[in-house]
Amino acid sequence: MSSAEARAVPRDVRVGTEIEPLELTVDPEKMKVMAALLADPNPIHFDPRSLAALGMQERTVNQGPLNMGYLQTMLARWAGGRDRLLSFQVRFRGNVLAGDRVRAQGVVTAITDTERGRVATCDISLRVLGGAEVLTGTADVIIEEH
Repeated sequence: MSSAEARAVPRDVRVGTEIEPLELTVDPEKMKVMAALLADPNPIHFDPRSLAALGMQERTVNQGPLNMGYLQTMLARWAGGRDRLLSFQVRFRGNVLAGDRVRAQGVVTAITDTERGRVATCDISLRVLGGAEVLTGTADVIIEEH
């Protein structure tokens, strides 16, 4: 595969184009690993007993960086690489819990010609299937380099 083929983005990207969504189930074992990698001592991410002691639900809470990573992975797959992600801003609106099925999704809201190439501005969100939208935001992604 040539580098041009590896970097291909969908043709005919325009305002209103929907980004291919990413769906996955949040794995509690990966949450424990991420807590260790982030040196995050908060037990809500890995110890269900601590949640019960706090009067919270019994499923552990996914880390924010993992939730953001789901959106970034969706954008990178669509655009042809993580290096095409120019800006990324999200707002946290709720929790993702161990075992939740989530869907990262987005839609192109603007296209701008810049010195680096054509850039798509996208509204993005992460939703717990059967539940609430837990992250919302925007991202700028290069869709065609000069």
